[in-house]
Amino acid sequence: MTDLHWTKPDSKPTATLLLAHGAGAAMDSPFMNKIADKLAAEGIAVVRFEFAYMAQRREGGSKRPPPKADKLVGEYQTALKQLMGITEGPLLIGGKSMGGRVAAMVAGNQTPPGRLKGVVCLGYPFHATGKTEGDWRLGPLEASNRRILILQGERDPFGSQVELDALTLPTAIELHYLEDGNHDFAPRGRSPATMDSNLGAAAKHIAAFAKTVVKPA
Repeated sequence: MTDLHWTKPDSKPTATLLLAHGAGAAMDSPFMNKIADKLAAEGIAVVRFEFAYMAQRREGGSKRPPPKADKLVGEYQTALKQLMGITEGPLLIGGKSMGGRVAAMVAGNQTPPGRLKGVVCLGYPFHATGKTEGDWRLGPLEASNRRILILQGERDPFGSQVELDALTLPTAIELHYLEDGNHDFAPRGRSPATMDSNLGAAAKHIAAFAKTVVKPA
């Protein structure tokens, strides 16, 4: 059974977001802790879990690179099935970087359950750093059977605003940029934005997205 880590709002949530970590940082990294707290303050319940390779690292195992994203789809589906068995109400799936890419694959792999209302990607890895020629990872976004919200730092080396403005993305995607943010949404020191303000803006966008995709009971 997958270990699920909850961050709950004080009142009934608008939706519950199953959130996966990125390739190199665990589910309780500073970024994941902060965004979970920001989301709870906006009325979104957050459920985090770890892929097996990351859980092994936590137990002192090898720090080998993670499996390819498509090899993690089954683990994500298992966590989603477990969550559906212990919760009621609308669900969102998503993740940080690689975790968001896997979530998008889950939404397009087969007909998603009706309770699954949308996908949230925090810093989508549109391409490998420094490799923009013929290496765009648009397949999961194009195949998704649910609407997708992407929060992207303006300076993200995995897909900056300058690069993405030249693309035509699927109509099911809602894309918002975080001011002067890098892949972790952190701005440079001279920017008027802060890490905290960018995370807060991201949480507000997610809460608004949840309200648009969740139909009233």
